[in-house]
Amino acid sequence: MASTTATAAEGRPRGEAPRAKGTLYRGDLGMWSWVAHRITGVLTFFFLFVHVLDTALVRVSPNAYDTVIETYKHPLMIVFELGLLAAVLFHAFNGIRVMLVDFWSRGPSLQRPMLWTVLGLWLVLIIPAAISMITRAATELFGG
Repeated sequence: MASTTATAAEGRPRGEAPRAKGTLYRGDLGMWSWVAHRITGVLTFFFLFVHVLDTALVRVSPNAYDTVIETYKHPLMIVFELGLLAAVLFHAFNGIRVMLVDFWSRGPSLQRPMLWTVLGLWLVLIIPAAISMITRAATELFGG
């Protein structure tokens, strides 16, 4: 009886290394984009959850709210703000790319160049922001 599925040796192009048993992904850029999109989405959700909770403190205890807001003014929190900015920027740009891949007829064939565009835009925006925010944090922390 003939099989409708090719064996691993038949399905692999000539010269390509065999994939390890039990692995689903090969670790290409698209997979890491997928992973980063999920991680940045969870981080953004976590920030929004914490933000709603700390804002709700104002109705429970204005003093507790003031204490929380004072901790946010610490220079170390600028590093967390930078992480939040990096996560939101990547998630937004990559989300647009995902929508284009899903709903644009040419999207699947252009998904790799669009990913490089997303990474380029992200770098162009995050590097100056990082320099500015880290400079501000260092100035506040060490005086200036």
